[in-house]
Amino acid sequence: MYQTTYHRASSVDEAASLFAKGSESKFLAGGQTLLPVMKQRLASPSDVIDLGKIKELQGVELSGDTLTIKAATIYYDIMTNADVKKAIPAIAYLTSVLGDPAVRYRGTIGGSIANNDPAADFPAALLALGATVKTNKRSISAEDFFQGLFTTALEDGEIITAVSFPVPAKAGYEKMRHPASRFALTGVFVAQTKSGEVRVAATGASQSGVMRVPAIEAALKANWSPSAIDGVTISANGLLADIHGTAEYRANLIKVMAQRAVAAAR
Repeated sequence: MYQTTYHRASSVDEAASLFAKGSESKFLAGGQTLLPVMKQRLASPSDVIDLGKIKELQGVELSGDTLTIKAATIYYDIMTNADVKKAIPAIAYLTSVLGDPAVRYRGTIGGSIANNDPAADFPAALLALGATVKTNKRSISAEDFFQGLFTTALEDGEIITAVSFPVPAKAGYEKMRHPASRFALTGVFVAQTKSGEVRVAATGASQSGVMRVPAIEAALKANWSPSAIDGVTISANGLLADIHGTAEYRANLIKVMAQRAVAAAR
């Protein structure tokens, strides 16, 4: 056994101060990752700082062409929020197929992207929509935020406070779900911005985590339809190969999931 001191922070500033005082502190959001790894003795933080009750980290705001989801907002609240459904229905759908009901009532968007699991759903949405991650210190573009497997641009003690999404002209998300974990064997988020740019991101496919798919972006830029992806070739180089599927299987899944996402986009 090891000793861990639990703290329930009431503000972002208090959370940052508590983190700095600990010898090996960890922030706790929804607990869907940290608590399991602590149970397995893969992490033994000196201090656990709970962000879940900080009011300034909860809620959804729609202002003009920007949808902002605060970091400690749980998946269920995102999934059922009227502004999310109106502005970016693909995010509401993504959240509805994320995990199971227990996960959706505890998991948070901030915790998901801070962990940056290579098969997580939200990183694909951030990358495809050109989102901005806001912290207690700065703003970071999604392109710069995700830096590899379980790796982000966050500095030690930095706290995600919100994610801002530009509202697209249309967007869609589809994934092949692992039957047990509900993680994405491969998931693809497609978006067409109001200026006509096309962005496509895949999760669960690459050895380096979430990735853009330029070949499909180019095809959809020329013709926004599922059939436009038929002639696209996705290289298997650098894609995951495991007991669930080969790299070639995932390369094909990227195409299939992209076609389904385009068909569902609105």
